[in-house]
Amino acid sequence: MSWRAEHSQRLVALFVLGCLLFSVTLLTLFDRGATVFGVPLLYAYLFGAWMLLVALMALVVERSDQR
Repeated sequence: MSWRAEHSQRLVALFVLGCLLFSVTLLTLFDRGATVFGVPLLYAYLFGAWMLLVALMALVVERSDQR
């Protein structure tokens, strides 16, 4: 398998992961009155999930540039 195909498959997998992380069903689990360090739990989850996706995309893109 070529590195471009592998790169594309990983980006598609990250897209699917993002769709799952930001699905309404999962978001309702975090829509509570609780807080994390003073930040509402939903906002903390949204920021953490977004940060995770950005970091994973950076890893995928940087690894493909090294080849």
